[in-house]
Amino acid sequence: MRTKGAAMTATTDRDDFVRLTDPYRRELLAHCYRMLGSVDDAEDLVQETYLRAWRSYDGYEGRASLRTWLYRIATNTCLTALEGRGRRPLPTGLGGPGAAPEEPLRAPATDIPWLQPLPDTLVDPATVVAARGSLRLALVAALQNLPARQRAVLILRDVLAWRASEVAALLDTSTAAVKSTLQRARARLDEVAPEEDLVVEPDGADDRELLDRYVKAFENADMGSLLSLLRDGVELEMPPHLEWFSGKKDVLRFLRVRVLSGREAGWIRMLPVRANGQPAVAAYERGVDGVLRAHSVQVLTVEECGVARLTVFLDPGLFAAFGLPRILP
Repeated sequence: MRTKGAAMTATTDRDDFVRLTDPYRRELLAHCYRMLGSVDDAEDLVQETYLRAWRSYDGYEGRASLRTWLYRIATNTCLTALEGRGRRPLPTGLGGPGAAPEEPLRAPATDIPWLQPLPDTLVDPATVVAARGSLRLALVAALQNLPARQRAVLILRDVLAWRASEVAALLDTSTAAVKSTLQRARARLDEVAPEEDLVVEPDGADDRELLDRYVKAFENADMGSLLSLLRDGVELEMPPHLEWFSGKKDVLRFLRVRVLSGREAGWIRMLPVRANGQPAVAAYERGVDGVLRAHSVQVLTVEECGVARLTVFLDPGLFAAFGLPRILP
């Protein structure tokens, strides 16, 4: 029979565990998201990480920092979860752009585990600022092209700036093997990663003004205003649809014919949010009954001359991660 003293000791240990480990929860979520490309899976695996950490907490002897110990558990939990899984892509990673923007879209590809956006509110603001590039939607999509172990090594070395010896210890391998794996991962990423040099920080007043103009143009079905916001090489993708469009001409043709045709002001309501360190909106579409229902989360990639990419996630289920309701009062 458990004594009162033993129960109090267990409670104290649990309280200490929570107090010491909880400050790392948000950065571990960002780490798991980079590995998995899914906010839902990342949240589940962070929970699994903390469960495993609590079960083995008695054996933690402080030979590595608590943060390093948690990252070891989280990384190995992710590697186990990724066994046998395919990558989480975006439509731009699965084929060339569509050539008929006026035509109806094909049925959604619901059998593909699509990449998901990561709400900025779920991660520590310092993580977003310090590692902005590594959370950008296009780069997280590029990371999905790497085998799981290469992905882990590249994230630990190039994003978190761990030493090769630390990564080797975490993965139970040699320093030479880590260096070789990193070289292969960098070479592959160079082939598929987007150019980040032209991407500006989405924090300034100019970018907030651009997002406000984007929202106003869509809510008013104003094609002229949209024309002034999009770069010449703008891309539009809409998972779970496989079709995507490239170039201002085709993107505007799609928006004019398939999205904004016959719309009147007030047909949609957009709430500014942030995802992956980028400006974004949560869009609610007004039904024939006048009710505004969750429609899409749209993430904007902003470059010097305007909007370079629109990634429109047509998944109302994502609204919960942003703390938003399915129906807007």
